[in-house]
Amino acid sequence: MEKREFLKTTALASSLALLPSGMLAALKGDKRLRTAHIGVGNMGFEDLKAISSHKLVDVVALCDVDANKLETAKNIHTKAKTFADYRVMLKEIGDEIDAVIVSTPDHTHAPASMMAMEMGKPVYCQKPLTHHVSEARAMRKLAKEKNLITQMGIQVHSFYDYKLATLLIQSGIIGKVHTVRAWSPKNWGFNGPAPEGSDPVPETLDWNLWLGTAAERPYKEGYYHPGNWRKLLDYGCGTLGDMGVHIFDTPYNALGLDVPYTIKNECRPPSGFGFPENNVVTYEFPGTEYTTDNFKWVWYDGPGAPTMHEDLKLPAAQTASETEDTDQGEASLEDKVSLDTKETAEGKLPEQGAMFIGEKGRLLLPHFMELPKKIVDGEYVDISEEIAAVEKANNMGKPIRNYASEGPKHYHQFVDACLGKDTCTAPFSYAARLTETILLGVIAGRFPGETLHWDNATARFKEEKANQYLDSEYRKF
Repeated sequence: MEKREFLKTTALASSLALLPSGMLAALKGDKRLRTAHIGVGNMGFEDLKAISSHKLVDVVALCDVDANKLETAKNIHTKAKTFADYRVMLKEIGDEIDAVIVSTPDHTHAPASMMAMEMGKPVYCQKPLTHHVSEARAMRKLAKEKNLITQMGIQVHSFYDYKLATLLIQSGIIGKVHTVRAWSPKNWGFNGPAPEGSDPVPETLDWNLWLGTAAERPYKEGYYHPGNWRKLLDYGCGTLGDMGVHIFDTPYNALGLDVPYTIKNECRPPSGFGFPENNVVTYEFPGTEYTTDNFKWVWYDGPGAPTMHEDLKLPAAQTASETEDTDQGEASLEDKVSLDTKETAEGKLPEQGAMFIGEKGRLLLPHFMELPKKIVDGEYVDISEEIAAVEKANNMGKPIRNYASEGPKHYHQFVDACLGKDTCTAPFSYAARLTETILLGVIAGRFPGETLHWDNATARFKEEKANQYLDSEYRKF
């Protein structure tokens, strides 16, 4: 089923539930925001908690293909109506919904979000924004055409240390940046074969609705729902589409990047089922005012990442008094892996993070909730005065390193924007470009060691064989 046909069908189905013609991007006055949540298990449950913690939110609808997850959410939001199929929900009670939160596996992000946006609904969608490049472009276009409030779920975008690093880089603290190296040892890869046979579908799971627009496949316990879909080509985007979005976000934003023009992924040959367990992806981007003309980005993921390089070498020793004491508080399920970030006396890299390499030094940004550190000629440099100046100039205050209190800020920004009281900092106009960049690296994994050339204007690869992975056929379900 072509995507255009799918969108036309869903738009027609929802025509009875359109917003009043005078209502555009935001609700005005003292109104409350009525939210509908598509996907309420795991990260969806975290999203539900964060959105509903806003004092002006009323949760009016909950949707999940897993009856157990739905029941858990319903026990908290007892007045909310419940659904298994988001299409039925939007059609039947669209006029009771002001905004939609999409927290499904990646392959359903675009179908659910596009239907909601066609109805004129503001959308908060988890990262990565889409499963395919074509979908990212379509969502960006539709959000602009309908003047909608939108936000992608990258909570760290609203955290102090990441905003600080952005402002420091843009102030020229290390001059123009020529390279970024970013890494995560997290492993959302799978090097084994596709499973054979099938298992009985749990009575509480609607397998047809879980597959959604993805190709038909028999259910196999332990491979798809609830947690392993990120590893598989048909449903997730691998480690790059998970942690990559978080760790790419600050350098991408700070340097004012668009999409790359070359991409190369060094990984194992494609299996047609799971993502590679280790990827080294090299991007080349057009220069910006914050970069040199020739700018390169290298991403490493999987066990043992990153591969060591001169750019990543750290000063040898750092005393306990020099190491910042952080209280990282409670984190969401997807971010707990990041809490082991340490810098030891041996000068080891943080478990996850990014290194900016510029004309006047390097800036290390651990992931997450740690101050960036400047390195010049192999030594750490005190940047307390620069930090103080940036804090004062931007009314930043001091950092609060507690995920439980800081995590909801990104969600509340979306709610406040819908109520006309704020502006989203990760709208689809930004998130779609970031996601496109991520997905181009994922596609390059189909052609290990080959350099692919991307044309931003036409949204096509020079290498015709790669263009088949920009899109996929939607299954009728």
